[in-house]
Amino acid sequence: MSSNVIPTLRYKDANAAIEFLTKAFGFEEHQVVRGENDVVQHAELVFREGMVMLGSVQKTEYGDLVTTVDKAGKPTTGLYVIVEDVKAHAAQAEAAGAKILMPLTAQDYGGTDCTCADPEGNVWSFGDYDPWKA
Repeated sequence: MSSNVIPTLRYKDANAAIEFLTKAFGFEEHQVVRGENDVVQHAELVFREGMVMLGSVQKTEYGDLVTTVDKAGKPTTGLYVIVEDVKAHAAQAEAAGAKILMPLTAQDYGGTDCTCADPEGNVWSFGDYDPWKA
């Protein structure tokens, strides 16, 4: 199964983001297209059947439509990734520099999750609740 919905993100330092997301969260590079001055034009990172696409913040037609933060400086979206071992995943993320925003929490609707931020403030939640199986 592959996902038909693929979140997209913009990073001020997309090269550092790719390095962080692979080390801290376990994503793998599927495709990375770099342009002049090593600017990430387009990147695809996979986690099992899921994928995120990302690129460097830049002045382009699409870049003018999206932002990384709102007017108050908060991320404009959050992402949820299903993992098998939430505790181990949270420890890996924290060891790699992720800021833990909400520690391991058992949810009323089922499962356990942990919420953290990447170095540019994007909010990521990792949990063992799988809504496809609920």
